[in-house]
Amino acid sequence: MIPNPNVPEVNIPAVIQNIPLQSYLILATLLFVIGIIGVLTRRNAIIIFMSVELMLNAANLLLIAFSSYRSDPSGQVFVFFIMAVAAAEVAVGLAIIVMIYRNTRNTDVGFLNKLKW
Repeated sequence: MIPNPNVPEVNIPAVIQNIPLQSYLILATLLFVIGIIGVLTRRNAIIIFMSVELMLNAANLLLIAFSSYRSDPSGQVFVFFIMAVAAAEVAVGLAIIVMIYRNTRNTDVGFLNKLKW
C-alpha cells in the first residue's frame, strides 16, 4: 500500500488492536445503563452516588477508547480532568451524605425528600 502524505498515519497500540472498538462501545453502554438503572431504582443515597460514578467511568472508557483508536491524546486529557472533578465530587458528596446520616440516621432518598417540606 502506498502511503498518502495528506493522511496522517494512525499508530494504534498493539493491545488496543486486539480488541475491536465495538467491544468498548458495548461495555461502556452496559456500564452506563447499569448506572442509570441504579440511579432510577435505588433509594439509598450511597448506591445512587456509586451509580453516578459508574456512569462517569463509562464516559471515561469511551473517551479513552476513541482517543487510542484515533491516536489523539486530547481524549485522555479530558479523562484526567473528569477524574479530578469526580474526586472533588466524591469528597463533597460523601461529606454531605455523612452529615445527613449523622443528623437523621437514614440515607433513604425518599426520607430526605420529605425534609424540604
